[in-house]
Amino acid sequence: MSKRLTRKRKNDLEENALAKEDAIKGTLSSKLATIDKNVDKKAKKEEIEYRHWLMKSEPESRIENGFEMKFGVEDLKASKDKITHWDGVRNYEARNHMKAMKLGHKAFFYHSNCKTPGLVALMTICKESYPDFTAFDKNDAHFDPKSDINNPKWYMVDVQFDRDLKRFISLNELKQYHLMHKKNGGPLANLSLFTRSRLSVQGISDEEWNFIIELEDKSPL
Repeated sequence: MSKRLTRKRKNDLEENALAKEDAIKGTLSSKLATIDKNVDKKAKKEEIEYRHWLMKSEPESRIENGFEMKFGVEDLKASKDKITHWDGVRNYEARNHMKAMKLGHKAFFYHSNCKTPGLVALMTICKESYPDFTAFDKNDAHFDPKSDINNPKWYMVDVQFDRDLKRFISLNELKQYHLMHKKNGGPLANLSLFTRSRLSVQGISDEEWNFIIELEDKSPL
């Protein structure tokens, strides 16, 4: 009798151990599947050939190392033919986005580092990427002493003011849509403004662009 109980207990322990092992394997498989899914999403986003962009600039006065950093949409409008070069980008991913820009591509002008950040206007890429000469200018705020004029690493594009948005679309409003779409599905679920927030130049998918443009005719949240 004692031996039978011992064997039964042994069998129970073995079954429990196997059950725990299966549970662990199941949990691990689920986590790996989630990781794979997220990696696939990221890879697909990186594979997109963007035709639309979001470009950040500061509309309020800020002095850095003796240089004025302000350049808002009103400054773009005041430029000759409403055209300027988009200089000073010193992040490789943002630079690569500019190198991928083509004539006629559209971009949102985004006011950043200000009291109420958000989208204010549309721009058109009117000159494709070329070396950012401010990197070689010691008297420019964006001078890079490690940059070689014979082997430039920083690039810029020219942009032209297109039009003001019909209404200001704030960062806060976009974030609300982003969170809703992230939870329930929607075009702004993976918007780079929140997934790659530090980038000053970001790619915008066609679906994201169309959704945001439609917000012009809707009341703010």
